Amino acid sequence: MTMKPKVIDLFAGVGGLSLGFENSGFDVVLANEYDPSIAAAYEQNHTATKMICGDITSLDLQKTFSDYAGKVDVIIGGPPCQGFSQKGQRKTIHDERNFLFKYYVKVVELVRPRYFVMENVPNLLTAESGYFRKEIEELFNSMGYQLKMGVLNASDYGVPQNRRRAVIIGKRGGEAPDLPVAKDISVTIWDAISDLAYLNSGEGEETQPYRNEPQSEYQEKLRAGSTILHNHVATKHSPLALERLAMIPPNAGKEVLPEEHLTKSIYSGTWTRMRKDEISVTITTRFDTPSSGKFTHPFLDRAITVREAARIQSFPDSFQFVGNKGSQMKQVGNAVPPLLAGAIAEVIMNDIEEDVNNEQA
Repeated sequence: MTMKPKVIDLFAGVGGLSLGFENSGFDVVLANEYDPSIAAAYEQNHTATKMICGDITSLDLQKTFSDYAGKVDVIIGGPPCQGFSQKGQRKTIHDERNFLFKYYVKVVELVRPRYFVMENVPNLLTAESGYFRKEIEELFNSMGYQLKMGVLNASDYGVPQNRRRAVIIGKRGGEAPDLPVAKDISVTIWDAISDLAYLNSGEGEETQPYRNEPQSEYQEKLRAGSTILHNHVATKHSPLALERLAMIPPNAGKEVLPEEHLTKSIYSGTWTRMRKDEISVTITTRFDTPSSGKFTHPFLDRAITVREAARIQSFPDSFQFVGNKGSQMKQVGNAVPPLLAGAIAEVIMNDIEEDVNNEQA
């Protein structure tokens, strides 16, 4: 295939989905992200992509996207939806908290790509006994798209993390390709981060030399082409937090803390160390705080760094997170793991090539 298939990424974040598609041979021509610091990080890592930084609800959709009509093969993205998990009266796709979903649909309508990929919280497909799922299916069917959908776990695609996402693949004028099958690779937390410098609380620089050789195949893959390590800076914890962390041995958690140290945290896994030989819990946007989940280093007295979290998300070391710490944590924690994105991109690429071969036959 001479021309790379073209992609638009909506609600792009730092571009985890984009990266997976780029690595699978697609050309991401346009992206949209509303948070300026995150859009800047996207631009730094995807230099060939045009970034429209702005709130999609205030864009002139016609003006912004109509030039791409008929020229783009795939639209990808995960519109943030808040209205799927609430208890109580039946929620619908038309709930005002899900209005961003409608903007995604409008762009698909304007551009009419051959394929689209939507990723979201697993609840999107399971909530309300599948009511949303049916609504989504009917909506896209009426636009000429057939769908395949399901919940994928990133850990089935070589990502050392338990991270479940709903994925919908749509294809216009034909049967959509099946979701990618699980790959038989298991990667642990230690496979992901063991080569990174053993920093203590408050240590580390935004750029530093590597101190160790790669110690796993996964590290070799993510370090390919990188000579400098970025974003490996340990949070400076309070004296109280350090005192508490010092009491927690490897493979343990808050169950070993004396009563006066127990906090009333709402998160499960608080003050609990990651275990080297396991996969990580879902990386969130607050992984720098031992009280916000199971994000404490396997044996050092600190939470994981931005780079360690990025490794657990399957970002290569050449991918740089920029902006302040809060923004960097959002960039990493809200991203689709590039290895999961790549697995999805591959099934679409294979389908495109199959169609081309059938046309030539």
